[in-house]
Amino acid sequence: MARTASGKEFLDQAKELLANAKSVKELRQAQAMILPLEFNLSLEQTSAITGVSTGWVCHLRTEFIRANGKVERTKSHGGRRRENLSPADEVEFLSPFIERAKVGGILVVSEIHAALQARLGRSVALASVYNLLHRHDWRKLVPDKRHPKSDPEAQEAFKKTPGTDGSDQGRVARGKAHQGDVSR
Repeated sequence: MARTASGKEFLDQAKELLANAKSVKELRQAQAMILPLEFNLSLEQTSAITGVSTGWVCHLRTEFIRANGKVERTKSHGGRRRENLSPADEVEFLSPFIERAKVGGILVVSEIHAALQARLGRSVALASVYNLLHRHDWRKLVPDKRHPKSDPEAQEAFKKTPGTDGSDQGRVARGKAHQGDVSR
């Protein structure tokens, strides 16, 4: 013979929970209490109705009884639970690096990585720095056409030097012809 369901003293609270359930867990918990007590269903039948395993029905019932018929509504998971810095702290931390990038400097990831590790007091992965920069649209600030310390005149002069543009003229001028040249 199966054991009789316990928790009759919490039946009214379970009915109230059933009427005011805000989540699926609360609904299932109320059903796990009411179905065996009101309709004399077994745990297997209750699990078939609620859509959870028999062990989970027992767990829901026990949890409800231990809490004296009260269900604490906790906030659901979400947000950045593993954040190194809050979004406001990230903006404050990155502001000197971004200001330097706006005036023509470049963002050097190794410098930011070292500063972040010093600020946090522990080592962090390099990917954390790239993720931090990505969250704050760092790519828009880095000059992408040329290095800010480059010398455009020196580059143009280098292009005008014979033999540095990749053509065959420079090789022939220095006496090094291609193997395909037969003229000697």
